[in-house]
Amino acid sequence: MSRKLLLLFIVISFSAQAQLEPVELFSQAIGKNIKKYRTQSQDAHATRDFERADFLFDSLINNVVNGSTLDNFKVRKLSGRKIDLYKFEKPVFLMTYASWCTPGVGEIPALNEIAREHYKDIDFVVLFWDTKQKVREIASEYDKKINVVYVNELENNNCETVKTMKHSLGFPTSFFVDADKKILDVRRGVLHPYNEKYEISYELNYTSFLNGISLLKIIQGTEDGYASETP
Repeated sequence: MSRKLLLLFIVISFSAQAQLEPVELFSQAIGKNIKKYRTQSQDAHATRDFERADFLFDSLINNVVNGSTLDNFKVRKLSGRKIDLYKFEKPVFLMTYASWCTPGVGEIPALNEIAREHYKDIDFVVLFWDTKQKVREIASEYDKKINVVYVNELENNNCETVKTMKHSLGFPTSFFVDADKKILDVRRGVLHPYNEKYEISYELNYTSFLNGISLLKIIQGTEDGYASETP
């Protein structure tokens, strides 16, 4: 009996310790490194050393961002109603954007197709840093399976989380986040000439999005999908 009680005590102790382990938020993790990254990245771009710039970005993501927990903050739906980002309870594909960004001709159609295929298991969220009027003009291009939300920084000028997220990695940027809001990976948007053919643009973006979605599924379930997914 005493051994069972001892074992139970050990299990409870480890569980309590795990719950007390500090969680490093994305804003905290990147806030400690972003100044140095910006300086080195700007120097690399100034000398057109794009290989160095890509290396710096990948190092920041792999060594600093991945494994941190995405901050919770208020976003607005197209209706204007505020919700917490944590309202999305499934694994999240989060793309940050701005209305002045010009997507490749195949980008949005590719994202729409991916969302239609995987919405049952993943919450698709496109977050615009913009005003309600500008976002509503663009939102109709996205499939209804995609949650289009926005943050107007003028309403959040005292929110350090919003400032950090908006001004750190640029956009378009895709965050692949598990159900516990831990960041698994962050990837930049696909780059190709603006006059690229639709078929090529679509294929490049579809493949990029699918790779990130596959990562979420491998971590959260199986490579072929979740048990809830119908054939």
